[in-house]
Amino acid sequence: MTTITGFKFDTADGAGKMVDLVQDLSRQQLITLEDAATVTWPKGKKKPKTKHLDDMTGAGALGGAFWGMLFGLIFFVPFFGLAVGAAMGALAGHFSNYGIDKEFVKEAQDKVTEGTSAVFLMTSDAVTDKVTDAIKDSGLEFELFYTNLSKEQEAQVREDFGA
Repeated sequence: MTTITGFKFDTADGAGKMVDLVQDLSRQQLITLEDAATVTWPKGKKKPKTKHLDDMTGAGALGGAFWGMLFGLIFFVPFFGLAVGAAMGALAGHFSNYGIDKEFVKEAQDKVTEGTSAVFLMTSDAVTDKVTDAIKDSGLEFELFYTNLSKEQEAQVREDFGA
C-alpha cells in the first residue's frame, strides 16, 4: 500500500531534516521512497514555496505535475477568484478518486501556515516499527497527517501523473 504522509514542522529547517532522515531510511531499505516534495512558508510571505525533490526519488517518481496540482489545491485556492475556485473544486473531487480526500487537504491547510515547513512523502513497503523508532529517536517535533492509497488509486495516479 502506498501512503502519502505530511510532516508539518514549526521551523523552517524541520522539513529538510526529515528529508535527510527518510533518505537514510530508504538507503537502509527500511522504507521505499516513491516521491517527495517540500513546502516552506517564511514569515511575512503571503504564500509558501514548494519544491519537488526529484533528485532524491526513484524511477517511479510522479514528477512535479502531481505535487504542483496538489499544492495548488491545498495552498493557493483561497487566493483565487470564484471562477478558479470552482475549477479547483472539480479538481478536489478528482483528487478524492486518488485517495486524497477533503480531510487530508483540510488538515494540510490548517497545519501548514506562515512560519512553518512541511515535507510530503509518497512511500510504500515501510518496516513500520523500525521507521517509527528512527523517527522518534530523531528528536524532530512535527504534526503528522496522511492518507493511504489503494492499489487501484495508486495505479490511477501513476497513469495520470507518471513521469
